[in-house]
Amino acid sequence: MTTYLILHGFQNHRPPGHWQYWLAGQLRERGHEVRYPQLPEADAPVLEDWLAALEKHGERPGDGSEFVVVAHSLSVLLWLRAVAAGRAPEADRVLLVAPPSPQVTASIPEIAGFADGLDLGPGPDRRGARARLVYGDGDPYCPEGADVHYGVPLGLDLDHVPGGGHLNPEHGGYGPWPSVLEWCENPATRVTGNR
Repeated sequence: MTTYLILHGFQNHRPPGHWQYWLAGQLRERGHEVRYPQLPEADAPVLEDWLAALEKHGERPGDGSEFVVVAHSLSVLLWLRAVAAGRAPEADRVLLVAPPSPQVTASIPEIAGFADGLDLGPGPDRRGARARLVYGDGDPYCPEGADVHYGVPLGLDLDHVPGGGHLNPEHGGYGPWPSVLEWCENPATRVTGNR
């Protein structure tokens, strides 16, 4: 059994139509432990509160089994900030999906604090986790491409999803996403689109 920690983004209240909600259900059906917490103040997140929630829900399983983090959108920046501060849980694998660019994040008052002093020096695998970045074309929250801001500077494994937008139900139509489920159970799998 693997333990998965699924982290949502800004203004996300874990709606049933989102691929993360679908993924949590699929993984539970397969007998895995899934932690999919509602992060505090999702509409006006406070970085310190989200870091505290990450520490609370990110406790590694005591039985030595695999621990995997799946972060979408603003939670990718949460993960990067936690790594930079030495507060990230010890994960075996991390999937970082559709992060907003530092510039876009800084332009949205409710989340600007997540971009302040964002450290992109050594990558999020400095605690031993294998990290993969998944990003789509035409993401309104990262128009230059997440590979430019995060993938290349951090030396991450990259999966590009043509036409994926922000890889959510509103920008790209991402409800069920079998490819992410396949990656969860087999890290050698490349993450592709949901069509």
